Amino acid sequence: MQPSRRIRPRRVAALASVTALTLAVSTSAGTGHLTPGTTTAGAGPIALARTSAHGPCMISGGPTVQMSEGVPTPGGYSRSTGTVRALTLMVDFSDAPGAGTALDRFHEFFPQTREWFRTSSYGRLDYRPETPLPDWLRMPKPFRAYDIERGAPFDPGYRQLVQDIVAAADPQVDFRTYDFLNVLVTPNAGPSALDTVLSVTFAGNVEAPVADGVPVANASFVYSRQDDGSGSYDRTGYRVLPHENGHVFGLPDLYTQEGGGAVGHWDIMSEDWGANNDLLGWHKWKLGWLDATQVNCASTPGTTEYTLTPLARSGGAKLVFVPLDRRTGYAVELRTREGNDETVCRPGILIYKVDADVDTGRGPVTVYDSHRDSGGCTRSPNVHAELSDAPFVPGEEFRDVRRGVRIAVAGAELSGDYRVRVSRG
Repeated sequence: MQPSRRIRPRRVAALASVTALTLAVSTSAGTGHLTPGTTTAGAGPIALARTSAHGPCMISGGPTVQMSEGVPTPGGYSRSTGTVRALTLMVDFSDAPGAGTALDRFHEFFPQTREWFRTSSYGRLDYRPETPLPDWLRMPKPFRAYDIERGAPFDPGYRQLVQDIVAAADPQVDFRTYDFLNVLVTPNAGPSALDTVLSVTFAGNVEAPVADGVPVANASFVYSRQDDGSGSYDRTGYRVLPHENGHVFGLPDLYTQEGGGAVGHWDIMSEDWGANNDLLGWHKWKLGWLDATQVNCASTPGTTEYTLTPLARSGGAKLVFVPLDRRTGYAVELRTREGNDETVCRPGILIYKVDADVDTGRGPVTVYDSHRDSGGCTRSPNVHAELSDAPFVPGEEFRDVRRGVRIAVAGAELSGDYRVRVSRG
């Protein structure tokens, strides 16, 4: 069974409708740390490492695109480098009293989420979850009264819930000292995640409730436990939070109506169920985790050979980008079985297309499968198996005849590095 196939389309529908509505996903700009009268800072405009040679690779989407894959990331989202403080509140209701202690709920996600970001960012993101209220924060209304069915931020009941959370916490919490908000709802409120995913993030939201003079512009909500019954929840169940926090940093959903069918298990913004996985190299560049020397822009005609080091390792070249036009291009990176990519079953060169003009949840990234219709190399129920063997290995190549682009894997070194040869007409 693939839970994402049944669950995700409902969540996509909710996110795809929010742009022009109150408490909507927005890319309106803000600057600086959470201080009175400002929103959180977008890491992209400040921390994206680039030189003039990267100009052709800095693709961008149109002004109405929701959470574009373009670089740099627009302002309004939370910072994704340096120290960020995540206000983490555990919430319950009179008709769904907290199951266990609030700190038990907290420890379902921490320290795992902090360590996941430390590993993925090569230590560039110091994620600090803080719980100034260690007990359940009781809402003034029963859960049923809020009528939350899909985590849709435009729902009047949802707007009321956010306002009630802010009102309940504000007397004891100084919101000015935090970069974004995590709300961990008691898991007995609402349906099982196997039936409906309620978890949602409000990102770059300029119409958010204000607390201590600052808008609560970036907030992630997690509801029931994403437990597939395999017995792995204690090790992997936390991963819904790194996915939701990816949105507060400006990353889009990569799953589509087919679940993880476009990207598979190659990015946590595609699949956050089951076994661990990392982010794409393109996302690491967007988030400010790669230096300019680690990103190669293959924009000129001719043939050039590049050496790529495994994405999971610190240092070395990580990404080659082949721009096709001002909106799209091909990304090339090396994925191996290490770090957050511990479940990779076929190491090699991952090739995918990035389209900055496609909305979140509509397929802005497409991974190319080196072995189409193979069924993949894993049968894990929480992995889109067909793409699990997508990477290209030495002797294999990707071609776009119409665009005159050829990407060949020239060889692998004993060090674990791979050589790729990029040709374009």
